[in-house]
Amino acid sequence: MEKELDGLGYLPLRIILSKLSPSDIIKVSCANKRLRGSASDDSLWAQICYQELQLSTPQDDHGNPLPCFMLAYQLWREAFSMYPWPLVKRVKRCWDKLKKWFNNNFPEAEATLRRGASESDIEQLQTLLKVKLPLPTRLLYRFHDGQELPDKMNPKTASSSWLGIIGGYSFYQNSVNVYLLPLHQVIAKTRYVIRYLGFSSRSKCIIVASSFASSRKLFFLNCTNGQLFVGTRKPLTDNEMIPCVPNTLIRSVHDLYGEEQQDAMLLWLEEHGRRLENGIIKVRKEGDDRSINLFPEVPPLCVTTVTNGVQVRASAVFVPEFSDLLDEAEKFMFAYSIRMSLLPEGCVINGMTFGSCQLNRRHWIIRADEEVVSSVDDEAVIGKFPLLHPGEGEFVYQSCSPLPSPSGSVEGHFTFVPGRLADPRGGPFKVQVARFPLEMPDYVF
Repeated sequence: MEKELDGLGYLPLRIILSKLSPSDIIKVSCANKRLRGSASDDSLWAQICYQELQLSTPQDDHGNPLPCFMLAYQLWREAFSMYPWPLVKRVKRCWDKLKKWFNNNFPEAEATLRRGASESDIEQLQTLLKVKLPLPTRLLYRFHDGQELPDKMNPKTASSSWLGIIGGYSFYQNSVNVYLLPLHQVIAKTRYVIRYLGFSSRSKCIIVASSFASSRKLFFLNCTNGQLFVGTRKPLTDNEMIPCVPNTLIRSVHDLYGEEQQDAMLLWLEEHGRRLENGIIKVRKEGDDRSINLFPEVPPLCVTTVTNGVQVRASAVFVPEFSDLLDEAEKFMFAYSIRMSLLPEGCVINGMTFGSCQLNRRHWIIRADEEVVSSVDDEAVIGKFPLLHPGEGEFVYQSCSPLPSPSGSVEGHFTFVPGRLADPRGGPFKVQVARFPLEMPDYVF
């Protein structure tokens, strides 16, 4: 076999080597000088680095440039030698997908990502909090040690409170925007809830993500089983928290030799990347601030209806931090977002076109499962009577509704008048809002 390989020309030999695994290429290179030379061809290692690590330039795991791809691959393998290599590649793909989206859509949030944590940083956390991090979470922190957090004491950095890479929502006076915490804040916040909120240290839960806005929202990683929980109104025990990922998907979180290790943190961030990439959630601007808004933007979670030129888009999110699992009437809280606009052709009624129309009343039917739990018929929306003109941006408002069950819906209509309320140009007309779901999702953000 050695002689046959030695007698091949450059191109056939290059093709054969490209079909081998990196470890087999190294073995073949030991056969003789010619094979060693072919196996050292940097274009071969460039292909390997791209296939396994999506590296288009030679660099180490901290992004430092290197002279060749062969050295890059060697250093990557050495840096993560204590982890299963398939898991390393998967975690890198997860971060690469997130960073690509942020670079294209929300670069100011990407800039908050910290450099990767060291093994000694991780060991310090484990010692201080008396936990053992699941392997996928440990690797996630090796790539990026969470985010730089906003300085609440500095009014000049107030806008940075909306740069959490998980994002959030607002309704009434409540605002949520969730950051991934760096390890030093994981330690500080976990110690705080143990000391002051009565959270049990025996639960082996640590806080890995938190809101930095008016409403508190905390995410707890159970280091024993790898599940991620989000706190409810009373997050004192696992029974008063809600799992963020289906339990059936979590496996081998501490097994160095298992196959397809995946804890909730990795699954959660992968799903978040999918939602961002597919446009299910997007960056929205409110005032001077931009943030990731968790209200869905595409069907079937977002519905769109057009009546007489008035377009209404509606969707909802589950709000765990205002849910109370012990309250039968308000067990599950949902916030919903309504976005209304007038299409460019204007308001069209019976063949007549009007340059504006104004909302007067709203009518909602809210169901838990298929049972009506609330019927609303009143003036205005959040105390406002929006006046719509063609080509203007959407008028957006948020509201909320508690349900006794994790599944329900909202539907109804708005009553508009053509022209203005103070100067109507015709009789009132109804603008339908198609039924949209209130559903506690499999993945909770």
